[in-house]
Amino acid sequence: MNTKKYTAEAIGTFWLTFAGCGSAVIAAGFPQVGIGLVGVSLAFGLSVVTMAYAIGHVSGCHLNPAVTVGLAAGGRFPTGQILPYVVAQVIGAIVAAGLLYVIASSAPGFDLTKGFASNGYDAHSPGKYGMVACFITEVVMTMMFLFIIMGATHGKAPAGFAPLAIGLALVMIHLVSIPVTNTSVNPARSTGPALFVGGWALAQLWLFWVAPLIGGALGGVLYRWLSEEPAGVVEGVRTA
Repeated sequence: MNTKKYTAEAIGTFWLTFAGCGSAVIAAGFPQVGIGLVGVSLAFGLSVVTMAYAIGHVSGCHLNPAVTVGLAAGGRFPTGQILPYVVAQVIGAIVAAGLLYVIASSAPGFDLTKGFASNGYDAHSPGKYGMVACFITEVVMTMMFLFIIMGATHGKAPAGFAPLAIGLALVMIHLVSIPVTNTSVNPARSTGPALFVGGWALAQLWLFWVAPLIGGALGGVLYRWLSEEPAGVVEGVRTA
């Protein structure tokens, strides 16, 4: 049992969810000095960069069920390890959302019905985008995310730069898709906040599992077909 790897994935996904969703819940709209859409996008990207350097050599730093599934589809990760990785990621995200709730709810005027950084479609999309548009967005964004991950971690890619390429890709993804779905591309990140919001967030959570998993698998398969050789690494992101 690879306890250290699973623990690393839980810690890493905790950091991604706490830092990313925390930036949206606590800092995005703070009066006069709020970080806004760009700031939230950077927070998610930087959370991946920092954790990739911290735990990439331990677990591969997936932090995302769609990444784990995509890497397996691309021949980079053993299928037998998918479930424990996903469980660890979801646990990390739930713990992060719980801690974020404790902190955020202590502020005057906190309102859980504002969404708590949950993902949604139709009336719960920031830009009121429909379900089909949101589904397509999540599939395409996650597919491209995996494509970049596969390329950046390839054995022939420049050593040491994978975390930067992957983190910047996540920033770009958020810059485009926050208005559409509030950006998931990560079922674990979506699950944590949804459990606290309940109601509509849980009812719509299916899309933010199904679409990213499909997109991740497509990205992994596409790059596997495109690339001459399967991989330079087995588990995902490595810093060197």
